[in-house]
Amino acid sequence: MKRYYLIFIYALFCSFAIAQNDTITVKTSEKQAANNGKSNYVYEKVKDFNKVDTSYIEPQHYNFTVMLQNTNTYDLYTIESKNGYSMVFAPELTVKIGPYFGWRWIFAGYTFDIGHLSNNSKKEFDISIYSSKIGIDLFYRKTGEDYKIRDIDLGKDINTKSLNGMPFGGLSVGIKGFNAYYIFNHHKFSYPAAFSQSTRQKRSCGSPLIGLGYTRHVLGFDYNKLQSLIKEKIPEYEQQIDSGLMFSKIRYTDISLSGGYAYNYVFSKNWLLAISLSLAIGYKHSSGDLQHNGFRFRDFSFSNISLDGVGRFGIVWNNDKWYAGSSAILHSYNYNKPQFSTSNLFGSINIYVGFNFGRRKMKEK
Repeated sequence: MKRYYLIFIYALFCSFAIAQNDTITVKTSEKQAANNGKSNYVYEKVKDFNKVDTSYIEPQHYNFTVMLQNTNTYDLYTIESKNGYSMVFAPELTVKIGPYFGWRWIFAGYTFDIGHLSNNSKKEFDISIYSSKIGIDLFYRKTGEDYKIRDIDLGKDINTKSLNGMPFGGLSVGIKGFNAYYIFNHHKFSYPAAFSQSTRQKRSCGSPLIGLGYTRHVLGFDYNKLQSLIKEKIPEYEQQIDSGLMFSKIRYTDISLSGGYAYNYVFSKNWLLAISLSLAIGYKHSSGDLQHNGFRFRDFSFSNISLDGVGRFGIVWNNDKWYAGSSAILHSYNYNKPQFSTSNLFGSINIYVGFNFGRRKMKEK
């Protein structure tokens, strides 16, 4: 009601102004034209985010989508000391299932571990925003404490086979952050066609990618549990584990710049095979490295720079209304310090089926 009241007052004022001076009418018209011009400019810029060459890409004709996805994830963590002692931890393959919902650019969902419904300590949450030019992935991931020892090296002449496959509850991992990327050949190449099914690639095409990422990592490690397990399984081993591995928690921030290439291969009608590889230069800043809070340029060190990577692979069938397919996503993160280093390899395989609904009006095509 207040809005209509203000419009009425504004109209009354304009009418009064016109009666008093015709020049005000000209100025008002010019101002209105300028405002309309600004509105049209903003509208055109927003539309430009989804402009495509329709001979290569079929735009989305629906407002909404619903999808059911099965996600199989696998973690591999390696911790190595400066003296060469190394440990590899990995849980069993995790099978998750959950619904996803999409509205135009926004695609969000939640999956849960069907094998641990009563005590699901692993959590994942993803929000993705896609357009033809840019994409943004927001993510939160927290593992449980169900890792197993896959390999361990305690030095020469130490037989560690009895430790392989043993459960180890002293490791927990958390990661949250975002990845944003720009698609150069966005008029002909559709990244969403391969990984969000919001468009359909009609002809094979590729594109260079550039991205910016921010992640916050938390790694918890109980070395006392590991020491106790080693003594239990290898009684003759009387040494303490390497002092470089005696940490309880690592918190670090990773800021990365990535570049890569993606290619969509249309090998048959409605079918798509996609490959995307990117290499990232990441700068790791640990909150435990400094006595003061925050980052200062004088704290910069080339030893904190490492190479990370991300690979995506997918196969999709999409006839505009229905779609189904599978995708594999692989991330790698590396963290190096003088006392020790860690590397994390995380992968997932998704199998999904979904449909679009709420057809857009003809003018929106």
